Amino acid sequence: MASSKLPWSRPKATLWSLIPSPATKGRLLLALDDTINPKTGKKIFGCASFFDHAAKTNQSKYPWAQNVVSIGLLKIVKGRWACLPLAFRFYHMEKTIAAKKVRVDGKIPPFKSNLSRPLKCCWKFLSPFLETHC
Repeated sequence: MASSKLPWSRPKATLWSLIPSPATKGRLLLALDDTINPKTGKKIFGCASFFDHAAKTNQSKYPWAQNVVSIGLLKIVKGRWACLPLAFRFYHMEKTIAAKKVRVDGKIPPFKSNLSRPLKCCWKFLSPFLETHC
């Protein structure tokens, strides 16, 4: 399911079209979040020592972890707010990429900020909405 070789753009576009009205009062409400998943193995993809701004006093401020950035559509569903996930990407720090410690499909990926990664993958199925409503 997590393969980069599968053509996810078609199912994503289909799923997006199933949302009857993605706008709330004429606007798209998107939520961006980054999550830290602490790990113990040293050879796990996407791991580095990330700063954890939400660490408690008995936890490490720089755990060995994966940093996953996600973006979702905020929508009222059955009278309650819900966040419908649209996309997620691993975040790799610029210094990790510069040290050539990360490879995706055998290649060193270009550095991208936290915000640009999920927005780029959402653009394909957000653009039809923007064209018809903006």
